[in-house]
Order: sequence, then structure tokens, then C-alpha cells
Amino acid sequence: MKIYKFGGASVKDAEGVRNVKRVLEATGETNLVVVISAMGKTTNLLEQVVTAYREDDSSRVHDHLSTFHNYHFDILHALFSNGVHPVFQRVSDIFNELSSFLERNRSKKHSFLYDQIVCFGELVSTTIVSTYLSEVGVKNSWLDVRNYIVTNNYYRDAKVDWTTTQQRIQEGIATQGITITQGFLGSESDNNFTTTLGREGSDYTAAIFAYCLNSESVTIWKDVPGVLNADPRYFSNTTLLHTISYTEAIELAFYGASVIHPKTLQPLQRKEIPLYVKSFVNPNAPGTCVGKGELLDPMVSCFILKPNLVLLSLSSLDFSFMMEDNISDVFRWLHEYKMKVELIQNSAISFSVCVNDKYHKLAPLLKKLKETFQVHCEPNVTLYTVRHPASEDIVTLTQGKEVLLKQENLSTVQIVVADKTT
Repeated sequence: MKIYKFGGASVKDAEGVRNVKRVLEATGETNLVVVISAMGKTTNLLEQVVTAYREDDSSRVHDHLSTFHNYHFDILHALFSNGVHPVFQRVSDIFNELSSFLERNRSKKHSFLYDQIVCFGELVSTTIVSTYLSEVGVKNSWLDVRNYIVTNNYYRDAKVDWTTTQQRIQEGIATQGITITQGFLGSESDNNFTTTLGREGSDYTAAIFAYCLNSESVTIWKDVPGVLNADPRYFSNTTLLHTISYTEAIELAFYGASVIHPKTLQPLQRKEIPLYVKSFVNPNAPGTCVGKGELLDPMVSCFILKPNLVLLSLSSLDFSFMMEDNISDVFRWLHEYKMKVELIQNSAISFSVCVNDKYHKLAPLLKKLKETFQVHCEPNVTLYTVRHPASEDIVTLTQGKEVLLKQENLSTVQIVVADKTT
């Protein structure tokens, strides 16, 4: 048993869905769990539905849902030319289920709504891919992952109940044949409401199945040839990494490397299950293997960029030292207001923290902090992290930018800059 994961870019249109079949044929694997994300930018579109719904803007909700519907029906018409295939009704039923939820729901809690709405992207995409594969002779079974991955109710970033999840997967997943299922989703154990595992959580879903099934390997199919030493959206010169150790990959993921989800690697390392990152354009190319072995091959500097962060600089109002009790209060409030901490630095009289305001709680956090501290807030900063840097890399990276904070150790340099240009 192996695990494949196809991201949104790989199934963004009808040709992408057809290419899933070509990848399966090229690799020749017949015993698979295939994890599939929402198509293209569907999750972004459904996030707009969430926003409009919370603002009681029915016109915008209708427009976004129409876009959601038309986008997927265009793909259906390209794949199933007669327009009367039963899949059209199955997809319509999914759309109707979303509309029904929006009509009967009374909650305006953002994270709860987010998970109940965005999940429909994966439900539609897997229904289309599974049906198409069956139509062209690739026998498979469609599975609702929410019946298998059980979590707590921390919506948008749910924690997996590993004991229950493993029991359900081992008892319910066929080890022969091809199973098509959704990435990113789970359900909370008390009320069976849908939960999500965090953005890009489909990689994590693949790792969960691999861990629970003791799989031979996991392969993530991407629109890049493998893991690169930098994100090509921001850096013009990149190098393909042939092999990466689990430890190095976890470090890269921790700092925010976008190719591998931060939570994906640890369950794979626990059972020494190799992770391959390969191109769905060229499935026979070797790609990148993450496993046991040397840190990096080739050994080059690796660059990670995180834009749109917030840098907070705190000092005591009475100019006393920033001691453990002050800092513990800060961390308690950061947790309370759901700030993801990207970098911290402290001295005797100051404490700086670079955060991701994912849940848009910055205003109430600042109000709370200003009750105790003198606070300077620098929004829209960019954090660069460089693993195994050469000295010339840092000079080039910071040229023409205002450096607000720099921190380094033997293997990593982190720099916060005000200028987001690369």
C-alpha cells in the first residue's frame, strides 16, 4: 500500500483530472490511497463565501456560489461530454447540501463556519476525480475521510485523535485496490461537525493514512520537479534537492517551507516511511526523497520567505527588566488571541516577537498588551529564513531592504525586513 496526494494545481481543470489517470498508469501502482485537494483556487473562493455569509451579504454569497458551481460544471462538461452522466446529479446534490447548510445555520463563529463551508471543495473534487477514473477504466472506491480522521473541535487547525483514527482506518480501508479520498478534512468526535487540519493539510492527511496503514511510501504530486531550495514564486534561481533527511525537512517545514506541510513529516519519521515529492508533469522523474540519510544533497543554502507578518516590540512602561513573569504573560496572551509565533528575540529591557495574525486578532491583542507594556507594532513585514547560509547570501538578500531584526545560529539566519520585495 502506497499513498498518493494530488494538490489543487494538479486537478485545476479537466486536463489535470485526465493527467491523474496518466500518472497512475505511468507509475503502475494498483494498491493506493489517493488523497485529493480542492480543485485550483476553490478553497480561496469558498473563503470568500464564508466572509460574505458572516457579513449577511446574500448577493455576494450567491455570486461566489455561482462561480463555485460554474467552475466545476465546466470541468464536468469537459470530462463527461453527454451532460447526462449521473455524476452531474451527484455534484448537484453536494452543492444543494452546501446551500442547505447556509440556510439552516445560525452560528456566525468564523472558524466553525470556515470548516463547514470550505470542506465542499474537497467533496466535489474527489467526486469528480473518482467518477472520471471509473469511467475510463481505473476501478476505485470513493471514501468520505470525515468518517475516519477524528479530531478535537479546534476548528481550522484541528488536532488528530490518533487512537480512534488509527482504529477506524485500519478497520475500514481496503489494502487492495485504489481508494479516492479528501485531504484537509476530519470530523470532531463529539458532534461529527467537519473540521480542517490547517491550510495545506492535505499533505498531513496523506501522512496520517501512511502512518495508520504502515504504508510503503507517500508521494506528493506537485507542479514543481521536487523540493527546491527556494520558492520559485519569489526567487529566480532555484536548485532541486535530490534527498533531504527527515530532520532537515522538519526544520525547513518548521520555518515555513511551502512544499511540505509542517505536520506531515513527524508521523512519517516515526515509522521511517519515505516521502517523495514529484512532478505530475513528468511522473517518471526521480523528484525529491525525504528519508534517512545526509542532511541535503546537494548541500546548498535554502531560502524561506513569509510575507505579511507583524513585528511587535515590547518594553516595560517603567523601564524595568523584561523578566520571566512578563514574558509568560505575553505568551499567554499570544495564545489567547491565536497568534502564530514565527520568531522571538529578547534582551534585558525589550522583547520582540514576529507573528502571523491568521485569525485577525491583532487589534484586541494590542489593546491588551498596551495595558502592561510600551508597544511598537510594525505591520506587513517579511521574514526570511536561510538554512546553511553563505555570507554572500545574506548580503544579497538584505540589499536595499530595511532590516528590523536579525537572529542567527550555526545553521540558520532569520531576518525581518520592512521591504517585501525580493
